[in-house]
Amino acid sequence: MRVIGGDLKGKKLYSVPGKAVRPTGDRLRESIFNILSFRIEGAVVLDLFAGTGAFGIESLSRGVQSAVFIDINKKALSVIEKNIKACALNDRAKTIKWDIIKNLFCIRSILPAFDLVFMDPPYNMDALKPALINLHATKSINDQAVIVIEHSHLEMIPDDIKEFELREQRKYGKTLVSFLTYIV
Repeated sequence: MRVIGGDLKGKKLYSVPGKAVRPTGDRLRESIFNILSFRIEGAVVLDLFAGTGAFGIESLSRGVQSAVFIDINKKALSVIEKNIKACALNDRAKTIKWDIIKNLFCIRSILPAFDLVFMDPPYNMDALKPALINLHATKSINDQAVIVIEHSHLEMIPDDIKEFELREQRKYGKTLVSFLTYIV
């Protein structure tokens, strides 16, 4: 796994041993960042269910202002911190151990608000709806923020949360990538 674009292009990233974390492949990340290219520069990023931190680190490599990485898995957070240090991004990155399904109160006081949110929850665990509800409850994302969700093709984006509007979906094998806009 490598950083695929920006200042850190080609930099190898550490991964979490075992199968508890499913890292997003380079090609899929490249496709997502090609779609987001106009939204990256200067943005503030939130990487939920961060795993290895690949989305947030890729964002930092491409010019975002800062990134916050949240995961509940201790091994994943350790790898994220190792990747941040290896990429010399400590001054623009923050990690938080937190249960995203329970709530996201841990980000309420983080300023500035987030412009871009990556969400890669465990597949088929019914995590999408509670994560979106908790994200909205924080009031920590800007109007028109983009939320990118990588999820199983068997899971649908909830359509009963009016603050998130599904703008586009792309299918990559058994994976769906959904692009939502936050509307307040």
